[in-house]
Amino acid sequence: MSLTYTISDKTKKYLFGMMGLGVLAFVYAFAMGIPGQRVWANVLVNVFFFLSIGMGATFYLAKKYAAEASYAIVYKRVYEAISGYLPYGAALLIIFLLLGQFHIHHIYHWMDADVYKEFLEDGVTINPEYDKIIANKAPYFNPIFFWGRILLFFGLYWLAQNTFRKRSLEEDMTGDFMLYRKNITTSAWFLVVFGFTSPVLVWDTIMSIDTHWFSTMFGWYVFAGFWCTTMITITLFSLHLKGKGHLQEMNDNHFHDLGKWVFALSVLWSYTFFCQFMLIWYANIPEEVTYFQDRLGEFGYRPLFWMMFFINLALPLIVLMSRDAKRNATFLKVIGCILLCTHWLDVFIVVMPGSVASNWGIGPLEIGMFLGFAGLFIFVVLGQLAKAPLMVQKHPFLEESKHHQV
Repeated sequence: MSLTYTISDKTKKYLFGMMGLGVLAFVYAFAMGIPGQRVWANVLVNVFFFLSIGMGATFYLAKKYAAEASYAIVYKRVYEAISGYLPYGAALLIIFLLLGQFHIHHIYHWMDADVYKEFLEDGVTINPEYDKIIANKAPYFNPIFFWGRILLFFGLYWLAQNTFRKRSLEEDMTGDFMLYRKNITTSAWFLVVFGFTSPVLVWDTIMSIDTHWFSTMFGWYVFAGFWCTTMITITLFSLHLKGKGHLQEMNDNHFHDLGKWVFALSVLWSYTFFCQFMLIWYANIPEEVTYFQDRLGEFGYRPLFWMMFFINLALPLIVLMSRDAKRNATFLKVIGCILLCTHWLDVFIVVMPGSVASNWGIGPLEIGMFLGFAGLFIFVVLGQLAKAPLMVQKHPFLEESKHHQV
């Protein structure tokens, strides 16, 4: 079996077909008179969901360097390739934010300049669009400050991701140990930056949809979700490659570890979900509890809300508890696909109520758009996999990783 991966023409056809479905879903929505707000909210759900996986893979890559961990080296190219989606996802999110800034869509109420003006131009007439709560947040949402931090955050993320990848490929050719040491240094500053900035990015792009509401747990709740989704994605791509005869050095012990990651992070996500929900619901402070009232009240999200929570918690607990399950490729594939969908549903429930209230649904628009973005994501990741040998060549911990035992 070749050390390199090639995207077959059949696979390309399927992926282009998926992307075409995304475009058709967009056209279908406007042809059928579906409100534009629902269309744009679906765009944000999918842009953020797949971007978050690229961010999570970059975080996982940096964490492995910082910890000098050896067990994950045999599938290092997989999470390197997934991290390669980060610049594409970041570009899509920036474009989406720009469209909001120019009022092509109205997902972010705070982007409307009228909400900051208490009086109209004559200085006497009260402005009906004025929002005192948002006006008090004007310094934070100042366009220069907002765009400055968004571009700075993504610039630093891309710098770290590109540096990791470039040095990794160079290490294959030269075997220079200093390249590995330099990546440890890069991971140190990146993890600090990412720890401080990723919650802010989540506040800016997701929590600000519900502009009157805030939660100190929200950034970590979303982070736990996309870290878990990242590990699921790494597992599924690794299983796919293994099934195609690649990654021959990857054995049941490595998949056992990936299964443990999915299990542990599912529990972490459930913990952050419960902490945020329980404290807000029990305190019953009006300006805080309104967030969950929107999701459990008359807007109709209650069945999805509880189904999403219990599947994301109970399925890993029931199925991935045993050692044998974490070493069973079929179990991992089925559980991974289900959890991937329910974590997408988590992002859907986070975005939709503040964007469209009760004017939501799950139909051809939502399914087609998910498939379209999934096709783009898979195409980019497989393209990254095809650009380098699937097995690192001269990593200092490669032999240790090959003989990893659990």
